[in-house]
Amino acid sequence: MIIVGLTGGMGMGKSTAAGVFRRAGIPVFDADAAVHRLQARGGRAVPRIRAAFPDCVREGAVDRGCLRRAVLDRPESLGILEQILHPMVRREEVAFLARARRGGHRIAVLDIPLLLETGGDRRVDRIVVVSAPAAVQRRRVAGRRRMTAAEADAMIRHQMPDAEKRRRADIVIRTGLSRHHALRAVNRFIKELRDAP
Repeated sequence: MIIVGLTGGMGMGKSTAAGVFRRAGIPVFDADAAVHRLQARGGRAVPRIRAAFPDCVREGAVDRGCLRRAVLDRPESLGILEQILHPMVRREEVAFLARARRGGHRIAVLDIPLLLETGGDRRVDRIVVVSAPAAVQRRRVAGRRRMTAAEADAMIRHQMPDAEKRRRADIVIRTGLSRHHALRAVNRFIKELRDAP
């Protein structure tokens, strides 16, 4: 099975690219969705997050805004959160890949925002980076996220620079030109994967 790592900074258009893979019948593991489940009411991460960040759990669920403020620009706190979440997300990823193999899929996608930052590139066969100009990225982030401009900038700073991600990619999907251009590029890549021996 070919494992594709799909990554890119926030606001770069990764969700749009992931949607193209899904519509093509390729299973996609969404690491962000896994984190949301882990932090929701009854989620496996809630007790450990409550222990580490007691003010950020309300009515049995993690208050994501509170947690974001608790770790932004605080490397030690962020490290504690990552030690809680990353192994849990990794277990879900392993289970996803096992299901994809059992289902006979030739291709599976790991949609992981911090793929390169966390060494996830060693677990994939091809790296797809979704990229857009910085101005487009900031406009997208400001338009859809419930966070201040300062919080968005801090989160972007925490991620590997876009230029470095592009340098390490097998393929770069540019989403700043037009949606049609990006969709066509992803579909071309899927065809290449399917045509590979």
